[in-house]
Amino acid sequence: MTGESPPPMPSRVSAWSVYDVFTLADGEQLFIGAVNDKHWQTLCKVLERPDLAADPTLQTNEQRVHRRPELLKRLGEILLHYKADELSASLEAAGLPYAPIVRPEQLLDDPHLKSSGGLVPMQTDDGATADVVLLPLLMGGRRPGVRQRLPRPGEHNEEVLGALANRHAA
Repeated sequence: MTGESPPPMPSRVSAWSVYDVFTLADGEQLFIGAVNDKHWQTLCKVLERPDLAADPTLQTNEQRVHRRPELLKRLGEILLHYKADELSASLEAAGLPYAPIVRPEQLLDDPHLKSSGGLVPMQTDDGATADVVLLPLLMGGRRPGVRQRLPRPGEHNEEVLGALANRHAA
């Protein structure tokens, strides 16, 4: 509406006090969202930090939003001591929003990707089969799949270059 692009989520003023990616032990990363007062209290219990839950300056989301940079720094220091798999299990059990940030090669083992049908086999250029990740969207209620095998190097050169030559001649 203003003609200016908004800054990325972590950089802009957020309506939520805890809605960010945190670096954990071993350099792993985890997104955590505590977007209301109940979530905040639950997060404090999961992290075993009654001092944060009782802090009178952090009782409401509005108070936490005003202290967001300082709060995220404190949480970042606390979370550096947690392993992603252990913390994920605790957040899941507590019903808090979270999501692991994974490397591309870890997608092949992602349980949500597997259960949603987002991982399918595709024939490679050498005739072998490899699992590939589908686009995370639905079209007509279906996830678009692999339409054809991966072409061999140079397989379509004549077709593509011929079309370019014809276009250039015209």
